[in-house]
Amino acid sequence: MPETPSESVAHHELEVAEGAAGLVSKGLAAGKVGTFSGAVLGISSVAPGYTLTASIGLIVASVALKMPAILIAGFIPMFLTAYAYRELNSVAPDCGASFTWSTKAFGPYVGWMCGWGMVMATIIVLSNLAAIAVEFFYLFIARVAGQPQIADLAQHKAINIATTLVFLAIATLIASRGITTSERVQYVLVGFQMVVLLGFAVMAFIHVGRGAAPAGLSFDLDWFNPLTGLTFSAFVVGVTGSIFAFWGWDTCLTLGEESKDPTKVPGRAGLLCVLSILATYLLIAVAVMMYAGVGEDGLGLGNPENESNVFAALADPVLGKWLGPFLFLAVLASSVASLQTTFLPAARAMLAMGAYRAFPPRFAEVSPRYLVPRFATVTAGVVTGVFYTVVSLLSESALLDTIAALGIMICWYYGITAFACVWYFRRELFTSAHNIVFKLLFPLTGGIILAAVFAFSIKESMNPENGSGAAIGGIGLVFFMGFGILLLGAVLMLVWRSRSEAFFRGETLRHDSPSMA
Repeated sequence: MPETPSESVAHHELEVAEGAAGLVSKGLAAGKVGTFSGAVLGISSVAPGYTLTASIGLIVASVALKMPAILIAGFIPMFLTAYAYRELNSVAPDCGASFTWSTKAFGPYVGWMCGWGMVMATIIVLSNLAAIAVEFFYLFIARVAGQPQIADLAQHKAINIATTLVFLAIATLIASRGITTSERVQYVLVGFQMVVLLGFAVMAFIHVGRGAAPAGLSFDLDWFNPLTGLTFSAFVVGVTGSIFAFWGWDTCLTLGEESKDPTKVPGRAGLLCVLSILATYLLIAVAVMMYAGVGEDGLGLGNPENESNVFAALADPVLGKWLGPFLFLAVLASSVASLQTTFLPAARAMLAMGAYRAFPPRFAEVSPRYLVPRFATVTAGVVTGVFYTVVSLLSESALLDTIAALGIMICWYYGITAFACVWYFRRELFTSAHNIVFKLLFPLTGGIILAAVFAFSIKESMNPENGSGAAIGGIGLVFFMGFGILLLGAVLMLVWRSRSEAFFRGETLRHDSPSMA
């Protein structure tokens, strides 16, 4: 199909930007993603419905009524790092995103490890999303059919793994059929979950206003203050969970080569995404706290029985018997939507690494019909299926362990990208007020916070009690899924260097800064 005029303009602008930055074209569909659609894809990757039901209980267990403050604290490094992504994308729009920019700033070895962390983070969360989708799939069917025992099928290991693999296969197929197919699917799924979440919050507030809520707490501005009522350890644990809750917005930045304005749209979409997610989280957090409270009994958010799935406990009490299943369906839609969009950054990171010879050249292949990295997409699906199967067999609480491991990977590659922004622009940091704020202060602060959380998470992951309790040789499984995977990446990097040295000699992707070019 021939390009439209706007797509031709976007293609030309991309070629100019790529030429100036020493990048190569990957053959993706240019000019397809706008600011709003990019933000929708980012929101889909964050998966607010799934993330809230999985993380509210965990955050409350650490910080109780300070959940809004912790959400804001977790938002801060994400927001600051988003500016690093925006500034880097403005001069080097590339689907490799963190991999490409960290290579140009710090060289091939740091770049390769950053790219590896990015790819493995998406693999980990894909397995997590598929598992959540399966759980709510059977829960929804059980409610509609009036057969509670159907929900127990999600706990049957063989059935769980088999169903998860089916969900992964379907998501892989959709992601392989082009960015516009993904975009259309996401409008429906994201729109539905956001409407249901908003309706849920409104109904919770109505119950509180009528005096019909179990807790009926009064709103308190102190909930938003992280400086009071928190120990340092509780604060760090809460922030780690909060950072996980915001992960995924960088999907917008991996779509730079497919955006209508490659140097501006991805950054705008990323900022719009993180701000929208923050507003949604704070609204839901306040609503459920005022309605249910943070007690450890009944519907209280601190009840261990509700910890892993808050919405399952609150759906019927808040929305009623007939509308309650819609909340299950919203979380299912959230998980399925994110499962599909999370393939986008994983496949595009591998595409870029293949194009620059950091991965085998096969990963650089793009479907001539759909203009997507089909081989990389299928590979992501297969590896995710294998990863989930292995982890499920090793751990009785695979979801808990993967969430904890994901926090390590997020801080790794987000933090490197934040520091890459400062170093990449080092020769022009003090030439304007804009550069001082957005190329130095924001990225540096975000990077330091992420580095501190990374170090703390590594230490805590070695203790099996900070995960599901599963361990290998007395060391927590979370450590092996997080830091262990990074060590495996270092070994694979050295193996690949022995077979293909072009990338590591800087021949395929140059190591520079704008002022040095």
